[in-house]
Amino acid sequence: MIELIPAIDLIDGKCVRLTKGDYDQKTVYNENPVAQAKEFERLGFKRLHVVDLDGAKSKHIVNDQVLRDITQATSLVVDFGGGIKTEEDIEKAFHAGAAMVTVGSIAVTCPDLFLSWLDKYGADRLILGADVRNGKISINGWKEDSEEDLLPFLKKYIDHGVKNVLCTEISKDGTLAGPATALYKRIMAEYPQLHLIASGGVSATEDIITLQEEGIPAVVFGKAYYEGRIKNLTPSPSPKGEGSGQILQMNAPDFPQINGQEFPQMNAQEENVSTPLSLWRGAGGEASLAKRIVPCLDVKNGETVKGTNFINLRSAGDPVELGKAYSDAGADELVFLDITASFEGRKTFTEMVERVAREINIPFTVGGGINEMADVERLLHAGADKVSVNSAALRNPQLINDITDHFGSQVCVVAIDARLDPDGWHCYVKGGRERTDRGLFEWAREVAERGAGEILFTSMNHDGTKNGFANEALARLADELPIPIIASGGAGKMEDFRDVFVQGKADAALAASVFHFGEIAIPDLKQYLRNEGINVRI
Repeated sequence: MIELIPAIDLIDGKCVRLTKGDYDQKTVYNENPVAQAKEFERLGFKRLHVVDLDGAKSKHIVNDQVLRDITQATSLVVDFGGGIKTEEDIEKAFHAGAAMVTVGSIAVTCPDLFLSWLDKYGADRLILGADVRNGKISINGWKEDSEEDLLPFLKKYIDHGVKNVLCTEISKDGTLAGPATALYKRIMAEYPQLHLIASGGVSATEDIITLQEEGIPAVVFGKAYYEGRIKNLTPSPSPKGEGSGQILQMNAPDFPQINGQEFPQMNAQEENVSTPLSLWRGAGGEASLAKRIVPCLDVKNGETVKGTNFINLRSAGDPVELGKAYSDAGADELVFLDITASFEGRKTFTEMVERVAREINIPFTVGGGINEMADVERLLHAGADKVSVNSAALRNPQLINDITDHFGSQVCVVAIDARLDPDGWHCYVKGGRERTDRGLFEWAREVAERGAGEILFTSMNHDGTKNGFANEALARLADELPIPIIASGGAGKMEDFRDVFVQGKADAALAASVFHFGEIAIPDLKQYLRNEGINVRI
């Protein structure tokens, strides 16, 4: 059981990541950290690790207003670090909504002061930060190395009641080179009572699984998520009474009352309660994250429609009513596509997006007619969590970079409508009406390189036929690309969904008519997939 904790590092009020603690090697992943925090909450996370890098450099809290905005906009339990040098800093962090604060440098330079804080605030509300470089504790935003050796440093405070330690191997941080697993194992072997939070170097889902298998209690990750290397993080409860797999679940600590408020007690000796976030280990031993079932609302003139091979459209109902029904039925996400917006040269129905967003509580992707950053901002403000770009991205690939640089890769879904023609797979635009000179796989690789968070691939040959997905092309995309693939086009029966996850290696399956017209019920589909040994949220 490992606790999964996403991270937001702040510079100038923006969500960034450094490489090896070097402020000159900075990448901005989202200019709106509150939106990023809300996305983590939507994914099912309960904890968030926030680091004030400006504060660490300035030796006092700088981004407390951003912290306050995050805690007011979400119900996440936030631990906050960076620039905690005085009791005033601690009070400021708690006043801004932090449940816990991480203290590093002061524990090295002023041990008596840190011990006084332990006495005053309690070990449940303080996390000891142990930033390590060449076996020595580093301080002041990693700009200076102390003479403190790691294990004696930890022992000194464990003997005074410290329970929570955040250990970052600086040489690994931001490199995507894999975590310092051997170091964390050594700490846990020496101090098994600790709630150790591993930080630095996580590059993929497999790294998290390795840490869990080595008995590491918790892990913080950031860059790997932002760059799409941790795939398909979806809430997923453990199956009951099934022997086909083993759930590897995130731990949720008990919440004791402290001064009339609930804060997490990270005592590794106490029994924890499982939360919905999980990794699934199938019968064959393979590890994967939950697969997603995604209904799609193709909207024309304010009405949901569906056709075959992108033509012969027929009415399927009101988008708002359908969206609410799918949210209530357990869909993992909802996609809204204004399918004639690009062809007709107009904007997506913002009012309709707002109405749908008010009725659902699942991630919401909106596409159609998005040509510029103002369109993205308008739709996100209307309630979308992600935007899907297609024709505009092919005309102006820089739009992908602009969206990901400004809002983060998780906001940018690139839709690719492609047809298998006699001369191979080719991309189409304007609702499938116009062929381009771009090949499917060539364009998909460029999309991933430009930072998109996901690809929504629709096979025009399969769309509406109910004869199954384009599994061969999907499997090639999954093998060649580091980002999640959403499969679209061809769903007709439950077995098609099984096949697209097993044969097509898709991360999510999108469908429309089989859901709209009651041919497949989402709860029944998910139970079928779970019985087939496929990890889905039920």
